[in-house]
Amino acid sequence: MAKEFKPKARLPRGLVDRTGAELSATRAMLEKIRAVYALYGFEALETPAIEYTDALGKFLPDLDRPNEGVFSFQDDDEQWLSLRYDLTAPLARYVAEHFEQLPKPYRSYRAGYVFRNEKPGPGRFRQFMQFDADTVGAPSVAADAEICMMAADTLEAVGIPRGSYVVKVNNRKVLDGVMEAIGLGGDENAGRRLTVLRAIDKFDKFGAEGVALLLGPGRKDESGDFTKGAGLDERQASVVLAMLTGKGVRATDVGVEVELDDVALAAALAGNAAFQEGMAELNDIRTLLAAGGYQDRVKIDPSVVRGLEYYTGPVYEAELTFEITDETGRPVRFGSVAGGGRYDGLVARFRGEKVPATGFSIGVSRLLAALAFLGKMDADAEVGPVVVLAMDKEPARIADYMKMVSELRANGIRAEMYLGGAGMKAQMKYADRRGAPAVIIQGSNEKDAGEVQIKDLVEGARIAAGIADNAEYRAARPAQFAVKESEMVAAIRDVLERRAAPSLGLDD
Repeated sequence: MAKEFKPKARLPRGLVDRTGAELSATRAMLEKIRAVYALYGFEALETPAIEYTDALGKFLPDLDRPNEGVFSFQDDDEQWLSLRYDLTAPLARYVAEHFEQLPKPYRSYRAGYVFRNEKPGPGRFRQFMQFDADTVGAPSVAADAEICMMAADTLEAVGIPRGSYVVKVNNRKVLDGVMEAIGLGGDENAGRRLTVLRAIDKFDKFGAEGVALLLGPGRKDESGDFTKGAGLDERQASVVLAMLTGKGVRATDVGVEVELDDVALAAALAGNAAFQEGMAELNDIRTLLAAGGYQDRVKIDPSVVRGLEYYTGPVYEAELTFEITDETGRPVRFGSVAGGGRYDGLVARFRGEKVPATGFSIGVSRLLAALAFLGKMDADAEVGPVVVLAMDKEPARIADYMKMVSELRANGIRAEMYLGGAGMKAQMKYADRRGAPAVIIQGSNEKDAGEVQIKDLVEGARIAAGIADNAEYRAARPAQFAVKESEMVAAIRDVLERRAAPSLGLDD
């Protein structure tokens, strides 16, 4: 007889399971983000996780089976479908499909999971959540400046203090002009330009030395995997690095200036229309930020690139500036938690006409990790339900316990009855694992007296820490008290309020 097959319970690489506390904290943070977006006049939109592959953008590889970078499958009508790579390309499809019915500019926000078919690693997942806000149909850089202001307000709303972040702004037209000046203009160099952009986007991770390798022959990582470079020569790479490090283009108190030792290249940039247009737009954004009072929170920074090909103008990143230590004790920064830019050509792919658009995306998991480090996660996320212990198993007594649970829930208190078959010791252990703030106990003696026993588990744990032995513990019965059944709800509410008070930020 063949042995029964048992599949191994295992999670695929690059994916994570999320439990109640993290999910609750995420919901609380998303609501704070949503409130800021709504304050700015944006409205909610939801698009599906699956799109036709050709709708996701020309930045995807052109293969017979387009499954690099995205997860794809073929429908029964032989059309390719893919899990969305981001939330921007589906928005472009939606706007193009409903263009005549939508108000222009169209301002929307969207939250949801996106999927990347990439090599997973520390901090790199195949599924993660983003929260986007976009303005479609606004050609002025005032829309870009507003997005940057909203990014700053959003970070503060979720708990990142001012001074612990900066929103950095650059313009892809500036870099486009640089690449034209070093001989990478034209459609025939589109692939190399994208490789250059993706190399520059790794500056925070690999530094100037690593980016220089990616601009040139390529880079081998610690695992031995090799990433092919853009193949730039030393002169070309040096100019790109000069822009990246601020030695070629730099922001000053009066504007954005060019500084290049290469006189010929400086002259070429001075006569390059895209470069000059990008510089002018950066200075306009600077003026608008100052008018709104955001000049100390949003800064012009030539190192910002963004790796996707569809950006056509201003690009921006929200970066956390406080330091943490890694597993070896070395200081590191959280880095970018949000980014975006202008993408005037994405909707045009569907309509054949230019439709200006700009927006940004928050990396939800990364931002939540930063809030956890700062101790800013919503404390209510860790509060479990009040547990009513099942002291007696007779149907009539189970009905009594169910009545208590229903009464607590009717008064807005999260509660459950223990539904397992174990005794009191195991039930208390269960309540502890659930993070219950309190348990309700009613044996036959309490039932006859019309009372319930309430045990405050949080206060009990604190008191028990100072009790020397088990006999003293049983005698003290720390943080346990009796109340009339009619007073049960009020007593539980008092326990919850005492627990919540220290975590409400009263000392801030």
